[in-house]
Amino acid sequence: MKNILRTTTFLAIIACWLWSTAFVGVKIGLEHHTPFQFAGIRFFISGVLIFLYFGKPRQYLLQLKQNLKFILLLSLIQIFAQYALFYSGINLLPSSLSAMIIGSQPLFIAMVAHFSFHNDRMTLRKTLSILIGVVGIAIISLGRTSVEMQGELEWLGICLLLINNIVSGYSNVLIAKNTSGISPVVLSSTSLIIGGLMLSVVSVPLEGIHLGPFPAEYWYALAWLSFLSAAAITIWYSLLKRPGVKVSILNVWKFLIPVLGAALSWLLLSNEKPDLISVLGMLVIALSLISLNYANRRDQQKQQTKKTE
Repeated sequence: MKNILRTTTFLAIIACWLWSTAFVGVKIGLEHHTPFQFAGIRFFISGVLIFLYFGKPRQYLLQLKQNLKFILLLSLIQIFAQYALFYSGINLLPSSLSAMIIGSQPLFIAMVAHFSFHNDRMTLRKTLSILIGVVGIAIISLGRTSVEMQGELEWLGICLLLINNIVSGYSNVLIAKNTSGISPVVLSSTSLIIGGLMLSVVSVPLEGIHLGPFPAEYWYALAWLSFLSAAAITIWYSLLKRPGVKVSILNVWKFLIPVLGAALSWLLLSNEKPDLISVLGMLVIALSLISLNYANRRDQQKQQTKKTE
């Protein structure tokens, strides 16, 4: 049982489940706070929580000092740039279109990995499996609300979210390529703290300062979002740095995020019920994951055969 709990597949599913719960919390938070400032506070608290969990201040500061340039780069790309693009993009688009573009992120990450690693190429099987997953995301998104383009600003929103997907791929590659020996726990904590501070500083001239008062539901949402970011990002960083883990294969598990999010809303919200189109989209995504895992095993068997020859 302990071995199963430590597997890449199990931990990837846990991280995706945590991220799937973020949608409700973000919606509540943005009803009472501005996007950049809310995100900055959330990530700063997440980083502090990880620091407290790590519990070794001297070792933490030593690793921060030794890897400061890389941490600053990752904070700028993974936290600041990515979430600035994300929040700016979704504010300009209908929710269904935003969900489709964000849901296609594994495809963009796989393409970035293709040009970054010699052993993570886009084979025909892998490409078809990922495209099937993108179709599943589209089915779920279109089944909930229709897409209606209403102005030129929406094209800007599409561009921002597409750039966000590419930035996400680049940041995943950066982490996977890093061989400095920094702990994933320290890396996630420091990047969240610094990235959160960057978002908070930028939010002041753009959004002003908002000190409340905030209702109890806001604090509940902030607490949960801070915890899930701390847990999910730490898990993801640790998986990206595992030997033998391919960036493209790992990120395909993110297709589960809208599936788990929909299932959670069916369980918790009285006005949300399963519908045929959403279930069909989930089945398509399941087919994508099964197909990709089969293709990955075939590739691994071929590599082992070549080594033994």
